[in-house]
Amino acid sequence: MYLIVRAGERGWGHALEVVRSGRSAELLVNTVVLVVLVTATSVVIGVALAWLTVRTDLPGAPALGALLCVPLAMPSYVLGYLWLADFPGVLGLPGSVIVMTISCYPYVFLPAAAALRTVDPGLEEVARTLGRGSVRAVLGVTLRQIRPAVAAGALLVALYTLSDFGAVAMLRYDAFTVGIYHSYRATFDRVPAAVLACVLVLVAFVVMTAERRARRGEVARVGSGVASVPGRLPLGWWLVPALALVGAVLAGGVAAPLVGLVRWVRAAARVDVAWGPVFEATWTTVGVSAVAALVTILLALPIGVLAARSRGPVARATEAVAQIGFALPGITVGLAVVFVGIRLVPDLYQRTPMLVFGYVVLFLPLAVGVVRSAVDAIPTALEDASESLGSGRVRTFLRVVAPLAMPGVLAGASLVFLSVAKELPATLLLRPTGTQTLASAMWSHTEMAAYSQAAPYAAMLVAVAVIPAAVLGRSFGWGVGGRPGIPTPAATRAPEEEVVAR
Repeated sequence: MYLIVRAGERGWGHALEVVRSGRSAELLVNTVVLVVLVTATSVVIGVALAWLTVRTDLPGAPALGALLCVPLAMPSYVLGYLWLADFPGVLGLPGSVIVMTISCYPYVFLPAAAALRTVDPGLEEVARTLGRGSVRAVLGVTLRQIRPAVAAGALLVALYTLSDFGAVAMLRYDAFTVGIYHSYRATFDRVPAAVLACVLVLVAFVVMTAERRARRGEVARVGSGVASVPGRLPLGWWLVPALALVGAVLAGGVAAPLVGLVRWVRAAARVDVAWGPVFEATWTTVGVSAVAALVTILLALPIGVLAARSRGPVARATEAVAQIGFALPGITVGLAVVFVGIRLVPDLYQRTPMLVFGYVVLFLPLAVGVVRSAVDAIPTALEDASESLGSGRVRTFLRVVAPLAMPGVLAGASLVFLSVAKELPATLLLRPTGTQTLASAMWSHTEMAAYSQAAPYAAMLVAVAVIPAAVLGRSFGWGVGGRPGIPTPAATRAPEEEVVAR
């Protein structure tokens, strides 16, 4: 509503002029190139790392899998600054692709690894007995089975790249978000920025349509099959290249940022830092993130279930509308919430409920995608069996669907908590007066180039983000002390036996 009102404020002829301008075309090309490169690179790296840590005899796979989740705890703008400090000559598109790939590949790695643990190895074995080699069997059968999970992760990567502002602005790359920000800052005329944001929404629709097409044509089989444990393939002489790939990703996504963060903290130790505001900002961040995660996951449950169990136009339209917010830059969502809020509920302006509402608009797609994938992985035959035995739909959902989907629900809540804790532009616009989160306090200090004073907030932000990142990794199978790919005794049962056991 805000974008439509603003875009048409000076007539649709003026809006078309903005769209046809050379600046809009340049921003569109830059954004599309960045999204394509980051998404493709994240998919290749994420799937490769998932395969190496789940289906091969890579040494220390459980520990490496947990470490590969660490970039989720790093805000993209923190990674951008650390990259800029260490490699000041790598700016523009190359630097943006590297930093955004480091930030985004876990969105593909986690669902791909989870799917590989549950994929049926029997189809791959049958392909080999019919004359296909190991590589052709993996590419033609196994990867096709996990394609829906990879497509869901790729959608999150593409939408996150579309909406990111901090990293690309810091690395001086002209994407749509940067153009919208400069349009807001350069003039009081909001029309050009609103028009650019409308174009960004259309790009998001194209991305979501491509993701839905990628989900089609999954591998199907006849019969329930026999539950079996996927074997781990020996790497042989591929061990050295595999370790090199994992080492390079860990060096760029974990070691280098942590070393830079340690430098910040050591610099802060040389100055007098007031820790009271740091702890206050920490409690504010944890409290607001927890409330936003709870509200978002409650709203995502019916949408995710509808999207997983229905293929009708209402389900598709509902899912598409819910996913739009993730493609919008935080500054646009923040201004839209202010624009609507002060007209409908002025008493809530710059209050916590309005801030939480902004977070819901931004991060509902994260929860919907994870819930949909979790429910979609539950065989509908289990629900049919429950209903045929006398249970209604509500009871079936509570006793069959909900327990099986709970790991996905917890993963979605953790992902929202993590994203809210790191969110910056909307927080700057919507936070209550006098209230500071870790992200806003850190940004305030870095704007004044007071990097040593920003160090405690950055370190605490990473510490807070590590907790949901660990929960998220555990939800996808990277538990402490566990070995991914080895199912528990309950997991080796047939689905019907599991229902009886429950």
